[in-house]
Amino acid sequence: MSFTFKIIEKEAITSVVSLVEKLNDFKISLEVLNKRFAEMITQNYECAGIYDGEKLIGVCGLWFCTRHYSGRSMEADHVFIDETYRGKGLGKQFFEWIYNYAQEKKCDAVELNTYVSNHESHKFYYNEGFKILGFHFLKKL
Repeated sequence: MSFTFKIIEKEAITSVVSLVEKLNDFKISLEVLNKRFAEMITQNYECAGIYDGEKLIGVCGLWFCTRHYSGRSMEADHVFIDETYRGKGLGKQFFEWIYNYAQEKKCDAVELNTYVSNHESHKFYYNEGFKILGFHFLKKL
């Protein structure tokens, strides 16, 4: 199988919503997700996709910022690969592409958050060399 990794064009950002919705533990409506992605793409946000031919099968949001403890960083967000493509090393290939892209963007680090209940992702990120630095807290207003 031959896959393509690339940044999704801003105009096509809503194409990721159907995949991101599968991560949606908060049960956010498709309407709200579409609106939020349209707003996110106007900020320091890009989204990478994995394509099998023309079919989008994986996504990873990429937030860019500078942090006092890590320097210029890329935060990987809402990483998702279609269930039928898992277990084939595609996640490792995708993250290699992401690391290279971060270096092209002059980043010093890649960071991420993952849901506490997503145990499979924890093992993957440990194997990729990520370290837990703290807890991510959220308070809805």
